[in-house]
This record gives sequence, C-alpha cells and structure tokens, in this order.
Amino acid sequence: MRYIILIYGSEDHVARWAPEEEKEVMSRHAGLREELTAKRRLGPVMRLTPNGARTVRRYKERKHITDGPFIESKEQLMGIYVVEGTFEDAVAATDRLAFETGVFEIWPLMFFEPGVVAR
Repeated sequence: MRYIILIYGSEDHVARWAPEEEKEVMSRHAGLREELTAKRRLGPVMRLTPNGARTVRRYKERKHITDGPFIESKEQLMGIYVVEGTFEDAVAATDRLAFETGVFEIWPLMFFEPGVVAR
C-alpha cells in the first residue's frame, strides 16, 4: 500500500534553526530517502515553498483567488513524502523525519485513473 506523509510545522521556528540543527534534520531526511530509494519504496518527495500558497474558491460561476491559505494554526503544510509499505513503515518514517513543532499526517493512497479499476 502507498501512503502519503504530510509534514506540518512552524515555518517561523524552522527559519530560526541553527546551522547544526538544519544539517542534522536534513541529514535524517537524506538518509531516509536513500534507504527507501534502495528498497524501491519511495515516491515523490516535495518541500512546499513558504508563503507561496493561493486558495481558489468557486461560488456559482465566479472564481475567487486569495493569498493563503490562512487558517488558525501554528503549523503550515511544509512538505510531503509518498512511501510504499505498511502503515507501521510510514510511522517509522515519521520517526526519522521528526523535528520540534513537527506534526505528521499519514493517509493511505489509492491509485486513481478515470475509467481504470484500481487493483
């Protein structure tokens, strides 16, 4: 099964990391990516750019685009990993990715292509 790991955290907090902390966290990310790649169990990995999101809402036939999302939260969606394995494997990946203020959501993914039955 494939899982998406959504990584939330405080961009403000991350921006204040000392160089050693940044290096340590990024080293753990690199190690996990190398390990999962070697096992052929890593899908896309992406870092979202801070302050670049826009929200699109549709009301009847009108489209409204705003800066944001602006939600009442101290955490922002910062990035994603797509991994293959069990739920426990995905949880173990979050152990390797953990950082102060880090919150992780794990969602099972289902292949979807219109007109194709997923296996």
